[in-house]
Amino acid sequence: MRTRRWALLPPLLTALTVTALTLTLTALPLTALSPTAHAGDPLPPADPVPTVARAWPVGSRPMVLRGWEPPATVYGPGHRGVDLAASPGTPVRAVASGRVSFAGRVAGRGVVSVELTGTGDPPLRTTYEPVRPSVHQGDALEPGDPVGTVEPTGGHCPAPCVHWGLVRATTYLNPLTLLPPRLLHPAPSRLLPVLGVPVPR
Repeated sequence: MRTRRWALLPPLLTALTVTALTLTLTALPLTALSPTAHAGDPLPPADPVPTVARAWPVGSRPMVLRGWEPPATVYGPGHRGVDLAASPGTPVRAVASGRVSFAGRVAGRGVVSVELTGTGDPPLRTTYEPVRPSVHQGDALEPGDPVGTVEPTGGHCPAPCVHWGLVRATTYLNPLTLLPPRLLHPAPSRLLPVLGVPVPR
């Protein structure tokens, strides 16, 4: 009987390991691993991104310290998001309505991930890091709702910043495409004529 029990141990451990790994990869928002992907595989074509954002994550129009640099292949080098200038303690806000899918720490950094409402199946998911979360998994959010504050964790940017990412399933996308043109490129100020005022002589 003991021999039979010991014989069941290796398959049981394998099943538990696979289950734990699957749950981890589902929970962590910054993972882009695919069991069938290889290092040299080209990236799959991306669906169009709807302009659902109603606010920037930080500030009204923050400086982009490093832009979107899509990798040529699945595991190739690149920058899978944008870095926005933001001092530690700066409030970080949801850019669109959605629900928190993850709020916690990944590799020592605070991360918040939000599934965006009405963006297809699987839904688009935004990520913000390094952020000290003020929300919890399952919380519903509206555009502009706070999700946390920028942490002073360094190393990713030459200056304090928040990394803003966008992903659908395992495909990373440019988060700036969520923003409508009025937020990306606000209209320039215009001087209007003043009527009824005498011209100085």
